[in-house]
Amino acid sequence: MAHPTIDPTLGPVLARTGDERAILDAFLDFHRATVLRKARGLPDADARRRLVPSLTTLAGLLKHLTLVEGNWFARLFAPEPGDIYLTSQEEADASFTLGPADTVEALAAAYEAACDRSRAIAARFDLDHVVPHPQLGEVSLRWVLVHLIEETARHAGHADILRELTDGETGAI
Repeated sequence: MAHPTIDPTLGPVLARTGDERAILDAFLDFHRATVLRKARGLPDADARRRLVPSLTTLAGLLKHLTLVEGNWFARLFAPEPGDIYLTSQEEADASFTLGPADTVEALAAAYEAACDRSRAIAARFDLDHVVPHPQLGEVSLRWVLVHLIEETARHAGHADILRELTDGETGAI
């Protein structure tokens, strides 16, 4: 019997007795979905509004996390000709910079597409598969998944705070 206070539809809860891969995938997908839920439903002007001194906005988080997905999965595990792994602080800052076409829905769609591509790429490899990394030497898929859980969860927390500051909506999901 499920505990009455736990929502059984949450991926991490459903994967609680799964293998390592199922648990890692469930937690990453949960945090990805949380970021999307926090940004969706807001007018573009609200999602673009800077509420903290940094470049961090709800719309900017979607744009940044789209770059993060591509950097860690596509560029490392399935690079295409001309792909360059982005490493500078300037490139990271630029990933938060919004252009006129960067609407919440366009950014959410791009993020979802990047996540879909990441899932497809990751599914082709075992957790122990190792690839070269331009700064770290070598990284395993397991390490990348854990790093992406950390990165996405951290930004989901930012999104939670920004959404609360924007319209008062609270809650982890």
